[in-house]
Amino acid sequence: MTMSFENVRPDEIREAAIDTLTMLGLSLLFTVVIGLLLGIVLYLTSRGQLLSQPIAYGVLSFVVNVLRSVPFVILMISIMPFTKWLTGTSIGVEGSIPPLVVAAAPFFARLVETSLREVDRGVIEAAQAMGASSWTIVRRVLLRESRLGLVAGITITAVTLVSYTAMSGVIGGGGLGDLALRYGYQRFQTDVMLVTVVLLVILVQLLQSIGDSVVRRLSRK
Repeated sequence: MTMSFENVRPDEIREAAIDTLTMLGLSLLFTVVIGLLLGIVLYLTSRGQLLSQPIAYGVLSFVVNVLRSVPFVILMISIMPFTKWLTGTSIGVEGSIPPLVVAAAPFFARLVETSLREVDRGVIEAAQAMGASSWTIVRRVLLRESRLGLVAGITITAVTLVSYTAMSGVIGGGGLGDLALRYGYQRFQTDVMLVTVVLLVILVQLLQSIGDSVVRRLSRK
């Protein structure tokens, strides 16, 4: 197969790659911040935990489950008015970040909750016996003891966001997904589709390698 790249300039591929990295970086940042806070609240308010509030946990858990259940493409379309209100546009890189965060934050929150549940209960009880406040226990015990699981969760979320950024091309979100849709699918340029897929695979492999490396370093400490 000859790589002709008809009607596709090299700078378009470079710009699409940069847009994908921008969407990934910003959405991952907001996802980690929001998802971490949400996951901590889910853990603390669950039955038998430090701030046990079964009703609050039930409501929050329901909302998280609903957001996780909606397919990303449908979610993007359904929150377009909110996205436009928040960013001033519902397309391009700016218009893609809010739906990416709304889709990924609940997913990451569940990973955070799971990681926190794996912390030895005895360590938490020892901290309570020493008079540590709830915030101190979260900061110095829970987050510290669950750091390997949290890093693994961030890695999984980053890889998931790569696929979401590709799907954002359906609504003109920019990036490699948009390039693949416009040239690879609509104009039947298989070579462009192949290049975008290869770039996305390389990005996923790189993210996974970085995450695994961080986990290995933390596990030695």
